[in-house]
Amino acid sequence: MKKKFNLLLLGNPNTGKSSLFNKLTGLNQKVGNFPGVTVEKKEGIININNNCFVNVIDLPGAYSINSFSPEEQIVSDILLKKNEISPDAALVVSDIENLKHNLLLFTQAKDLCIPLYLAINMCDVMDKRGITLDIMGLEKELKTKIFLISTRNSTGIEDLLNEIPKILDTDTSTLLDNSYMNLKTLQKGNKKKQSNSLYRMWLQEINNIPNQNDIKKIQHKEAVQRYRFINKQLNKTLNIDRKKAYDVRSKLDNIFLHPFLGTIIFISILALIFQAIFSWSSYPMDFIDEMFSYLSNYTKTVLPEGVFTSLLAEGIITGIGGVVIFIPQIVLLFMFISVLEETGYMNRVVFLFDKRLKKYGLSGKSIIPLISGVACAIPAVMSTRNIDDWKQRLITILVTPFMTCSARLPVYLILISVVIPDKYFFIFNYQGLTLLGLYMLGILMALISAFVFSKVIKSNFKNHVIIEMPNYKVPVLKNVLFTIYSKTKSFVFEAGKIILSISIFLWILASNGPGDNFKYAEEIIMERYDNKKNINELDYEIQSYRLENSYIGTAGKVLEPILNPLGYDWKIGIAIITSFAAREVFVGTLATIFSVGSEKMDTIKEKMSYQRKPNGELLFNLPTGVSLMVFYAFALQCMSTIAIVKKETNSWKWPAIQFTFMTIIAYISALIVYQTLS
Repeated sequence: MKKKFNLLLLGNPNTGKSSLFNKLTGLNQKVGNFPGVTVEKKEGIININNNCFVNVIDLPGAYSINSFSPEEQIVSDILLKKNEISPDAALVVSDIENLKHNLLLFTQAKDLCIPLYLAINMCDVMDKRGITLDIMGLEKELKTKIFLISTRNSTGIEDLLNEIPKILDTDTSTLLDNSYMNLKTLQKGNKKKQSNSLYRMWLQEINNIPNQNDIKKIQHKEAVQRYRFINKQLNKTLNIDRKKAYDVRSKLDNIFLHPFLGTIIFISILALIFQAIFSWSSYPMDFIDEMFSYLSNYTKTVLPEGVFTSLLAEGIITGIGGVVIFIPQIVLLFMFISVLEETGYMNRVVFLFDKRLKKYGLSGKSIIPLISGVACAIPAVMSTRNIDDWKQRLITILVTPFMTCSARLPVYLILISVVIPDKYFFIFNYQGLTLLGLYMLGILMALISAFVFSKVIKSNFKNHVIIEMPNYKVPVLKNVLFTIYSKTKSFVFEAGKIILSISIFLWILASNGPGDNFKYAEEIIMERYDNKKNINELDYEIQSYRLENSYIGTAGKVLEPILNPLGYDWKIGIAIITSFAAREVFVGTLATIFSVGSEKMDTIKEKMSYQRKPNGELLFNLPTGVSLMVFYAFALQCMSTIAIVKKETNSWKWPAIQFTFMTIIAYISALIVYQTLS
């Protein structure tokens, strides 16, 4: 008879639990969310000799069953059978260098009478770190089978796989006595057997205590008892040469954790990373852009004219291109993040910045998403998954789009070149200072907004930051590649569906219009110019006229009274609407509206520089130009970011709040700037 059961993968953060999950399941896994929360849920199937099918569930990293975070709450609910997931058995993963701390969770799971094994990771560094362990002695004391493994070089993985089918038959007796429990309360009228776990009933009872301080005292007493037991067993079985283990690590930590030197090193590393992201990704992104542009034009050439061809070429293919074009940046960013995590450096960064960012309602783990947002908000929002605290993760997601991403650069560059004089203040160019100021403005608004959100958003969880400093390691290529693969796949197939849908919707609005002006645009333009322009100029005039009279153009004119106080006309309004697909579309939209035959910067600048309002005033003067820059600095003009925020928060509520909040700030700020400078 074939055997099928659920196997929970338990462990503290940074024990190699997820790496073991990847080793056991390979690519045969699926990613989702646990019910009701945005914490990632990974499941995978192990097929052992076609005779045993094990559904492995990679639970979030947790330090104990006593929940202080959403992740630990999930682990607690599943182990206490409050969740839809049935815990048939568990595999607890520990790190040989942090065995004492890791065993707290193990002893709790063991006392719940769940069949389990203990896998001790990083056995390959034991000699180097001066560690010796009496495996047989520890197995006897912990009443469980122990496997020494290394997820880096696959040591012990095969032995573990072969023993997994036998896990249901293991000893489920408890480890600790019940001296810390109020047994009279629990046993009163309760004649259940020990196999039903007195510890489980005790946990369920203390969770019903109304006073949180009383619960904490009880949990503290339990932890003391458990660590006494753990220390007693490890004193018999574990020996560590501390000098050999920590000498090199301590020297490196003195550098990387230094308040000044550590900050300089981190900024330098980030500068190198983002220089690489900008320079390396530009070539594949340009290639992807050209490829989809060619594919769109080729489709128009080989297929007959009509609505279907236009939809396919300008809506669907362009929409898919809008997804695929972000892949190079996502791949590069998560490659670097994965390498930094694998080396153990990221934990040092979190520690270094945690205290500074807490003032604004963030944590040290927010630093990477915030800095990543300078390249692109999409992978930056995805990288917030490393933040354990739900509130801090949400705040980081909400404020990251304030960071100046690469998509804003085309908008900034064209506007700066048109409205800011190319003069110098000492050795500093006004245009360069303006660009620097826009970057600083984004950072400042992100911190201010984070502070506001920290006061508004309520959380039932208190953030107790526990930062373990793992030893420095050489990154494992397979783990890095798997991280890149899983993150990229998640973006393409989850956020991509939403981006494509919005792209098609925008195409429909831009390709159709009310009344005869849109319908007979070609005839109207031909009659208006009466062969006074060449074919290319006429094509752009027709395209511009159609856009003006399309549903998007109509919306632009409807918005004109709202935008007038900011110094904008309906043309800028259309550019703002269409740039919702991507901020850089702003330049291309204005180029089309102004009937420019080329999108070279000089040509666009030339046309923009002499556009005038009905009263004869220059359209792109200093007040309007600066107002537009401030608007784009604060506005969430990126449907891809909204799509990824929806995916990461598992709700339309937060992207709606984020979009509204940022739009209001953008409008008010742009209004103040324009009215002040006018």
